[in-house]
Amino acid sequence: MDRRRALADFLRSRRERITPRDVGILPGPRRRTPGLRREEVAQLSGISVTWYTWLEQAREITVSHQVLQSLARVLLLSPAETRHLFALAEETPVREAPAVPTPGLQRLVDALDPHPAYLVTPTWDLVAWNRAEAGLLGDPAAWAPADRNLLRFTFLESRARALLADWPDQAHVLLEQYRASADRHAGDARFGALTRELRAASEEFRTWWDAHDVADFRPARRRFDHPRLGRLSFDYVKLHAADAPDLSLVVCLPADDETAGRLPDLSA
Repeated sequence: MDRRRALADFLRSRRERITPRDVGILPGPRRRTPGLRREEVAQLSGISVTWYTWLEQAREITVSHQVLQSLARVLLLSPAETRHLFALAEETPVREAPAVPTPGLQRLVDALDPHPAYLVTPTWDLVAWNRAEAGLLGDPAAWAPADRNLLRFTFLESRARALLADWPDQAHVLLEQYRASADRHAGDARFGALTRELRAASEEFRTWWDAHDVADFRPARRRFDHPRLGRLSFDYVKLHAADAPDLSLVVCLPADDETAGRLPDLSA
């Protein structure tokens, strides 16, 4: 039922953001709907109004690949949003993320020092990090085990807002990527528990989550106002290991000469 409700909310949010002119419809003078009407989405998608209405009412109905593709086309979904739609509409197996990294991955993370590097699970739990990453964020070994999570750190720790030079942008991008990960692991109780916790504790998380924004990881430049070393800029790279597909390796590469020169001090 949670999946059907999420699907209904997502379809409604995407429908309401599209103007009639976006899909070649001339709005009439008495039009009050901000986006498309349900009957317009149904007609453009080649499905019945009743059937589409049931989708937005979270009824228990089966959706075919063809219909999903039609809806993605009519609603002008991005590739990430299309995958999000399919993940909400179809059952997917739940995979358990490993609690600890393999010895080889741990050695790789350590060998990347003085470049900050870490391993995360699909729920953004930190399972490994090197000295440079500890110097950047603060040593996760000193945190309570339940707090070793980048979403909790970003949205719930006041020091994260001071550390991240462009906190709203970085936090919003992280949430978009987390939502895509949650959809790929639909039914995993860990995502549900973490999402409920963050929605209750963070107004920004709650607002952005309810907007149904979703995105894949993309290379990004992130800036930090380090309390000891000043402004640091890194380009982020994310990789997946073949022997641990539910773990992601994130490496931070210095984006300028000033940051590169401060790396030894970061991992000291």
